Amino acid sequence: MKRALALALTLWCGAAIIPPARGQTAGSDYPQRAVAFLCPFPAGGGTDILTRMLAQELQEKLARPVIVDNRPGARTIVAAQAAARALPDGHTILLAPVTTLAMGPSVHKSLPYDTVKDFAPIGLVASAHFALVANPQVAATTLPELIAFIRNKDGELSYATSGAATPHHLFMAMFLKMIGAKAQHVPYRGSVAALTDVISGQVAMMMVDLAVAMPAIHDGKVKAFGLTGTMRTKAMPDLPTIAEAGLPGYAARPWFSVVAPAGTPQPITDKLNQTLVAFIQRPDTQDKMNALAITPWTSTPDELARFIPAEIQKWAQVVKDAGITPE
Repeated sequence: MKRALALALTLWCGAAIIPPARGQTAGSDYPQRAVAFLCPFPAGGGTDILTRMLAQELQEKLARPVIVDNRPGARTIVAAQAAARALPDGHTILLAPVTTLAMGPSVHKSLPYDTVKDFAPIGLVASAHFALVANPQVAATTLPELIAFIRNKDGELSYATSGAATPHHLFMAMFLKMIGAKAQHVPYRGSVAALTDVISGQVAMMMVDLAVAMPAIHDGKVKAFGLTGTMRTKAMPDLPTIAEAGLPGYAARPWFSVVAPAGTPQPITDKLNQTLVAFIQRPDTQDKMNALAITPWTSTPDELARFIPAEIQKWAQVVKDAGITPE
């Protein structure tokens, strides 16, 4: 009897420590509670709209609440730091733009996280469109004419941005470097305020989010000379890229990705990636994104993991060439 009891206990204890079957991975019972989807920008903007689109789909497919948590501040550092410090269990994810993961290491003296080591890639989800626009009084109607005008006024013209070391700033710095000219930088608190002064003529030009500028372009309040990316957008199909319009080789594409805290189990990141990719590839989703001047874009977690270091290197060179001092 004692021998039988001992054997039973041995078998029971052994069964208790046997790892779960392959089908019962960390992803199979995920999520177990609400998921926080951190957005590094205020509610109401284009990035917030994109985050909420993705969150709604995740909520429907995962059958758990996915709550958008807007954490603006410190050039996206507030939200990124919160994500990096969260438990790596998939219940906190971050909408991470190029500003956070690729530009941040070059424009800040230090960061409270490592953009490569402290996040688990889930996937790319979209890229935004930026456009080079100018006040209608600027004496140019084509990009080659604008380039000639800027060169002739070397250092006299000014350009607006949404702030120092933002994509608006770096995209223009890259443009000026490529045309071999200079212009005075005038930083603002946000792209709307910057565009307002371009419209009024206080500042000559700027690189601006197309979604913000489209009404002003349609109304003739600013002239658009080209898109910063490598392809046209369905939102304004007649507007060429800057490379097409007269500056071959120019390409600056702001992108958005989703990441989780480092250490998040791969079955969870894979599950999130598969759900997001399926959603983004749907025609109705693509129509909604294109209407916002956002291009659908997907990747695997591994592709995003390789993409981030390459982007860090690219933007580090732009920052160096522009003479931008890390803050």
